[in-house]
Amino acid sequence: MDPKPDSTQLALERTWLAHERTLMAWVRTATSMISFGFTIYKFFQFEAGQQVGARLGVLTPRYFALFSISIGMVSLWVATIAHRKEIKYITAHLEVKKHSLAELIAGLVSVFGVLTLLAAIFHR
Repeated sequence: MDPKPDSTQLALERTWLAHERTLMAWVRTATSMISFGFTIYKFFQFEAGQQVGARLGVLTPRYFALFSISIGMVSLWVATIAHRKEIKYITAHLEVKKHSLAELIAGLVSVFGVLTLLAAIFHR
């Protein structure tokens, strides 16, 4: 049987898990922003196809989508960088080295965001 971990190791484990949960919350928020922006873009693109004389304003649905997707992407990247910095400090003090699953998910959502952004940019 493994020896009982000391309180410092348990505190580091709890801190690790707290950082993982925080990054996953940022992933959730970024996914919402990306999806919302793209949905608004596609909805108004569909509506514009139904109308004969569609008016274009300053903040078109396309620009709104680009802005919303960009906010989601930037927030995810900033959160991932901050997470990586904190995790690097924590893993230096842990007895067992760990890999962050939240960073993997953040990377996958970033790829999703980049593809969505490219679709909104190049599809008219």
